[in-house]
Amino acid sequence: MDQTFQELEVLADIFYQIKDVDENIFGVILEIFRNEIVQDWIGFLSDQRNQKHLEQQIIQGVNLNQVEIQQKFSAFRNDIKIISDVLKQLKGHDFNNKDYSSEENYEFTLNLINSIKDDRQIIQFLLFLVRITSIDNTLIKCGSNSLHILVQMKVDTREKNFENIKIQNTSLVGANFVRCNLSGSEFQNVNISGMNLNGALLLNCKWKNLKINELNKLNGQACSVCFSPDGNILASGSYDHSIRLWDVKTGQQIAKLDGHTSIVYSVCFSPDGNMLVSGSRDKSILLWDVKTKKIIAKLDGHSSDVQAVCFSCDGKKLASGSRDKSVRIWDISKRQLKVKLNGHTSYIQSLCFSPDGNMLVSGSGDKSILLWDVKTKKIIAKLDGHISDVQTVCFSPDGNTLVSGSQDKSIRLWDVKTGEKKAKLDGHTSIVYSVSFSPDGNTIASGSNDKSIRLWDVKTGQQKAKLDGHTSAVYSVCFSPDGNTLASGSDDSSIRLWDVNTGQQNVKLDGHTSSVYSICFSSDRNTLASGSQDKSIRLWDVKTGQQKAKLDGHTNAVYSVCFSPDGNTLASGSNDKSIRLWDVKTEQQKAKLDGHTSAVYSVCFSSDGNTLASGSDDTSIRLWDVKTRQQKAKLKGHTCIVKSICFSSDGNILASGSNDNSIRLWDVKTGKQKAQLDGHIHLVISVCFSPDGNTLASGGYHNSIRLWDVKTGQQKTQLDSRTSTAWSVCFSPDGDTLASGSDENSIRLWDVKTGLQKAQLDGHTSTVYSVCFSSDGNTLASGSNDYSIRLWDVKTGKQIQATDTNYKDIFPQITTSLYKNNHFLVSNYSILVVSQQIILEAQGANILQSELINYQRYDLRQLFKSKGSRFLEIIQQQ
Repeated sequence: MDQTFQELEVLADIFYQIKDVDENIFGVILEIFRNEIVQDWIGFLSDQRNQKHLEQQIIQGVNLNQVEIQQKFSAFRNDIKIISDVLKQLKGHDFNNKDYSSEENYEFTLNLINSIKDDRQIIQFLLFLVRITSIDNTLIKCGSNSLHILVQMKVDTREKNFENIKIQNTSLVGANFVRCNLSGSEFQNVNISGMNLNGALLLNCKWKNLKINELNKLNGQACSVCFSPDGNILASGSYDHSIRLWDVKTGQQIAKLDGHTSIVYSVCFSPDGNMLVSGSRDKSILLWDVKTKKIIAKLDGHSSDVQAVCFSCDGKKLASGSRDKSVRIWDISKRQLKVKLNGHTSYIQSLCFSPDGNMLVSGSGDKSILLWDVKTKKIIAKLDGHISDVQTVCFSPDGNTLVSGSQDKSIRLWDVKTGEKKAKLDGHTSIVYSVSFSPDGNTIASGSNDKSIRLWDVKTGQQKAKLDGHTSAVYSVCFSPDGNTLASGSDDSSIRLWDVNTGQQNVKLDGHTSSVYSICFSSDRNTLASGSQDKSIRLWDVKTGQQKAKLDGHTNAVYSVCFSPDGNTLASGSNDKSIRLWDVKTEQQKAKLDGHTSAVYSVCFSSDGNTLASGSDDTSIRLWDVKTRQQKAKLKGHTCIVKSICFSSDGNILASGSNDNSIRLWDVKTGKQKAQLDGHIHLVISVCFSPDGNTLASGGYHNSIRLWDVKTGQQKTQLDSRTSTAWSVCFSPDGDTLASGSDENSIRLWDVKTGLQKAQLDGHTSTVYSVCFSSDGNTLASGSNDYSIRLWDVKTGKQIQATDTNYKDIFPQITTSLYKNNHFLVSNYSILVVSQQIILEAQGANILQSELINYQRYDLRQLFKSKGSRFLEIIQQQ
C-alpha cells in the first residue's frame, strides 16, 4: 500500500509541474509539430533555432514592446523546458506502460483523478498528451491513459479536434465525442460501449479489435431458436445435445436442459409458455416444464431424426417432422400419437400450424410444400416451384400467406387460399435455412448459409435491411412477440439479439460495475440515488434515464444512501467506516462524519432533516446533527452488526434491525431504548415504518418478513416469503402495500391488511438488495446484485419500458440544436440501456473509408448505420 501511495505521489508530482505553464503553448507546439512533421520531439524542443521559431509563433499578432517581448520569451523558454522535462519523465513512467483503465489499477486511477481533477492546466496537458499520439508513437500508452482519465473525470470533450490520434488498450466507456473530428484516428483494443459519436466526423479511421456490448451474444452453437410467448426467454437447441434457456433482457443463461443424446434440431414453446418441446437426431421428442426445467414426457415413434416440432395455437396438439419422411400429430394431454401423415418422398425439414389451427404446412427435401387439413388428415394443396430442398416454412399472422425458404437460395410467398405463388424474393447467395414473419405480418426475416440475415417488406417484396455479424451459417431466426427484437442462431456458436427498430431500449439504469446495495428517491421523484460495491454513488434522472452524476470519494463499497427531506443533501454510508454528506446540486462532498469504528451499513434522515442516524458493524447506532456535523448520541444495545435503521414519520422513534436477530425501538430525544422486538430466529436485515408510524415491517433471513404493532411491540403477522431472504422492505406512501426484495432475484408486493402476496416482479438476475417507492407510490425502484437498477409500474407490476406510451412524460427524447447544416438531431449525453450494457450513439456521424471492426472481427458498419450514421461513400455512389 505504501509503495502504491508513493507511486501515486510521484505521478501526481510529475503532473503538478505543469500547473503554472501557459496552456496556449500546448496548441502552438502541436501546430508546429504537425507542420514540420516532427518525429523527434525531444531533439526538436532542445534545438535553439526551433525555440526561436516557436517564440515567433507566440508573439505573432501581439502588440508588445521590447521589454515585454523579452519577458514573454523568458517565460516561454521556461515553459518549454518544463514540458520537455515532463514528457521525458512520463515516457519512462508506468503511465506510458500500464493500462490505467484495468480493474487492478482502478483504485490507483481513482486516487490520481481525485488529486488532479480541479487543475485546469493539468486537464489541458492531458488533452495535449492525447493529441501528441498523432505525432509520436512512443507516447501512445501515455495518451491512451490520458483519454481514459479525461472520460472518467467527465471533462467536456465535445466539438474537439482529435485528428489522427492513436489510442490503444484502454476503456472509453461513455466517452462524449459529440461533433468531434476523429478523422484518421486509430483505435486498437478499445472499449467503446456507450460512446457518443453523434455528429462526429470519422474519415479514414482504423478502429480494430473494438469492444462493444451493443448486441447480446449468447454462446452455444444453435440449430434452432424460439422466444417464449412473453418474450422474456429465448430457447436454443444445439449441436452439443443440450437446450439452453436465456434471459432476453440480460443475455444471461437461465438453464441448460440435458436429456437428448444427439443434436437438438428444433425447439418450440407452447402458447402459454409453460412447456417447451424439442426434436432431436436421437429420434425422440421431449416435452419440458419451463418452470421446473424437468422432462414431462418423451414421445417415441419416429424411426429417424426429428427435424421439426411445432405446437398448435391452442396448445393441444403437437406436430413433428422427421427424416423418416413422415409428419406426426400428437395429443398433448394424453401424450399419445393421434395420426401419422404420409405424402412426402423425402425428409421433413420444417412444419408450421396455421393461426386457426386448421391447417398444417410441411416443407421437405423433395422440393415440395404440402398443406394439410388437420381435421380430415388430407392434403389440401401441393405447392411446387422450388428447384431444391425446402428448408423452412412459416404462416403469416393472418394465415393468408405462406413463406418458404429453400436450398435454391430463394424465398417464396404463397397465397394459402389459391396455392399460387405471390412473389419470389432473391438476394441470399446461399441456402435459406430459416424464415419468420414479424408479429404484424409486414416484415419477413430470413437466415442463410451466406452468414447474413435479411429483412424483407412483405407488401413490396423488397429487401429492407441486411444484418451482418455472424461468421457462419445462420440456421434460425425468430421475432420476439412485440416484434422489436430478432433472435438468430448460427453455426458460429453464437445466438444474437438484434434491435429491429434500432433505438428503443428498456429503462434499466446501468453504469455501476458491481452490486447495487442501496437506492433512494429524492422527495420530488426526479432523482434516484444508488450506492454500490464499486465504491461509487450515482445520481439518475428518473424522467430521462440518464446518469446525472457519479459521486466518488468512498474508498470502499457504499452500503446505504439517503436523501434529506428537501432533496439538497445526500448521505452515504460505506465499508470504509465513514459517512459522507453530498451537495446534490454541486455534486461535491460537503462533509465526512467519522466516529464509527467499522463499516456503516445504513443511514437515514429524520423527517425534519436535522438529524441523521447511522447503523454500523461496530454494533452501535449514532445520531448526528446535520447542521453542525457533530455526533449527538451513541445508542448501544445491539450485540452484533446493525444492518438497518428507520425513523418514524414524526421523527420521535428510531427502529433498528441487527444480526443479533432483534429489532429495537429507540426514543430519539432521550437516546434510550424503548422496546426490543424478538421473533426473528435469524438476522434482521431491513426495517421500515408505515407512513402512519403504527406498524413496523422487518425482513430477514429465511422466510422472514414480519409486521409489528409499534405501540404494543407485538408481532401482528408473518408474511409467507417461502424460503427466500428479505434484503429490503419498503411501505408504499399510502401504507397499503409492502415491497420486499429477495435473494430469489424477485420483488414481491404484499397487501398489508391481509398479509397476502399481491404480485411478484421478475426481471433481475441476482439478489435484490434494495427497494424504494416514489413519493406518489406509482413507481418502485429496485437495486440488485446484477449491477442494475430497475423501475416498475406498481399498478401493472411491469418493468417500465422506454417505449411505453403511458410514460411519454417520463422518457422524453433528448435532443439539441441542429448541428450546423446537418439535419440530424444529436444528443449530448450517453443513454443508459438494457442489461449491463451502455448503448452506442452515432446519429449524424459522417463516416468515410473507415474500418470499424470489433475484437471478434465483425464489421460494425451495419451497427453504426442502424444508429443513424451516414456512410459518405454510399451517398457518393447514389
